[in-house]
Amino acid sequence: MRAAPTILHLDMDAFYASAEQAAKPSLRGKPVVVGGLGPRGVVATASYEARRFGVHSAMPMAQARRLAPNAAYLVPRFTLYRTVSDQVMELLGRLSPLVEPLSLDEAFVDLEAGGTADDTASAMEIGEQLREAIEAVTGLSGSVGLAGSKMLAKIASEEAKPNGILLIEPGTERALLAPMPVRTLPGVGPATADHLRRAGMTTISDLAEAGEAELVRLLGKAHGSSLHRMASGYDDRPVVAERDAKSVSVEDTFDTDLHDRVRVRTEVERLADRCVHRLRAAGRSGRTVVLKVRRYDFSTLTRSETLRGPTDDPRVVREAAARLLEAVDTTGGVRLLGVGVTGLADFTQEDLFAQAAGERLGAELPEAVEPGAHPVADEAGPQDGEPAQETAEQLAARRWPAGHDVRHDTYGHGWVQGSGVGRVTVRFEEPESEPGRVRTFRIDDPELQPADPLPLVRNPVDYSSWPASLPKSRSGALSPGTESRP
Repeated sequence: MRAAPTILHLDMDAFYASAEQAAKPSLRGKPVVVGGLGPRGVVATASYEARRFGVHSAMPMAQARRLAPNAAYLVPRFTLYRTVSDQVMELLGRLSPLVEPLSLDEAFVDLEAGGTADDTASAMEIGEQLREAIEAVTGLSGSVGLAGSKMLAKIASEEAKPNGILLIEPGTERALLAPMPVRTLPGVGPATADHLRRAGMTTISDLAEAGEAELVRLLGKAHGSSLHRMASGYDDRPVVAERDAKSVSVEDTFDTDLHDRVRVRTEVERLADRCVHRLRAAGRSGRTVVLKVRRYDFSTLTRSETLRGPTDDPRVVREAAARLLEAVDTTGGVRLLGVGVTGLADFTQEDLFAQAAGERLGAELPEAVEPGAHPVADEAGPQDGEPAQETAEQLAARRWPAGHDVRHDTYGHGWVQGSGVGRVTVRFEEPESEPGRVRTFRIDDPELQPADPLPLVRNPVDYSSWPASLPKSRSGALSPGTESRP
């Protein structure tokens, strides 16, 4: 374990919901829930105001609505979230060449590798500077944890939430960890926690006192040994700058089970196109096409087909996915479909284009469709085809998702509060304006069009030269568990 607490973990606070509150003045200080709004949607993020009602991520949206019926329920805007994430990651990259993103709103940074911190005082100073920079550039807050290992830094940032910073001093790790529940440690999920509970271990101190031999007996050599080391405060995993993706996939959960075989195939082809779009955006190709089908009874089937070489051709992936579908019984209905590509490579084998039946028609991929309508995870997304028997209500919800941006020729920029019965309700306001007025239009009003998100901060502070002068090491250590909160 490192002598100095120079591993930094940043976790943006209620990221999606906070971004929506920053973009929509009328929602600030109010409960906001972001996720899939259909009957089978789940919560992606809830604001801290919504969490007071018991709403949390991964909760079924129907349950969230029962707990917080007056909250604002919005469809995710991943274009905005990715833009803000890029701004945050650019700031982290100025601190060190070793930045390990875990998601859009979370990352590890090795400050020592960047020469920006080498002791407790300098680490704390750069952590405070980072929080100030993030707020100045994005208008959002993030929580920072600093420690001698990745595990402890992540625990520290969680303890610092919301909008705080916590540093774990070397030598204080075991005392800090001791009373925490076993679920705090990486790799301890519900099943492992239940297994440990039945063995009389509910806190991290219980694991440390049980000894390595006992944990190995209960959990196996690899897991048991690893868990004992972490319970003792040891974690030697390095910060890895490049995390090479092993696969690219997309999936959709449907509000009602699909029974029409033609509709099922149409959805599979649409997912294949979205998957290839992501594949190309990443500059990759793949060799194995994977189809995922979750049926009406929650049974999940996966089928795969390995091609002669890597491809990023949409026709090849569509046809492979369609062939896989032919071998799956969808009688009774389908609630979820997914298409993925594995065996990724940085090149395409040109002769694979011959696998597409017939001559190439030169069809282009559809525009990127961001996730949001019925997500079960960040990968899920709205239905962007023209499904059979789609009602006017479904069409309105798909064209005018709640929370998404619009522009009106007369009233300017706004966002969709809701739609139905041939109408769409819009609140006209911008991130730096006062709360705006609400107006209602026909869903086919020619003056109303979808729009791109506006920047959360109109004129952000220029941090292109930050950090101009690196903080100097200073004698004297901060007290154990040094903490700063607003």
